[in-house]
Amino acid sequence: MAKQFTNIAFTEGVKQAQTDYGSREIYQKFEQRGISEDVLSAREIEFIGARDSFYMGTVNSNNYPYIQFRGGPVGFLKVLHEKTLGFVDFVGNLQYLSVGNLRENDRVFLFLMDYAHRRRLKIWGRAQVIDDNPELLEALSDPNYQAQKARVFLIKVEAFDWNCPQHIPIRYSEAEVAQMTEPFLARIQELEKQVAQLQTSHQS
Repeated sequence: MAKQFTNIAFTEGVKQAQTDYGSREIYQKFEQRGISEDVLSAREIEFIGARDSFYMGTVNSNNYPYIQFRGGPVGFLKVLHEKTLGFVDFVGNLQYLSVGNLRENDRVFLFLMDYAHRRRLKIWGRAQVIDDNPELLEALSDPNYQAQKARVFLIKVEAFDWNCPQHIPIRYSEAEVAQMTEPFLARIQELEKQVAQLQTSHQS
């Protein structure tokens, strides 16, 4: 089954580009198999829950796109339902570009990256900005993350798609590097201890 994102992303302009560059026949057959409802599965839920950042796209009334980086503790973007995401918006530079854009156009696009394993997930949706719900704000917050909480974003997922790994550079976060090097550091400490013991025995 073709994914719902083809109904959103494959505009007439995109279809014409596919025709011009020779890939339209492939995707037309893909679409003819029928469109499935995009519901987040265990695979997407696990991937989303492991992220500590993502990129969010909105569009303003001048039809210009705006991309914003969103970061927080691992899992701060939460799956509330198989078609609903939520996250806490932290206080930033007070420009409110994304918030303002969403007041005029609730369409939103999320781009989630896993550089270490060369995976990326695209999500199309409709966003709602909630300013006056302290219970929801606390429910979606990480008490151990020291940041000033401002509001909540709820996103109804309309479509998603996994990108191919081609051309994704492999990069590791500080936490991932620490996890990877931990056994080596432990081994170094063990060897240093053995060396110290040998030196002591030779001296005595």
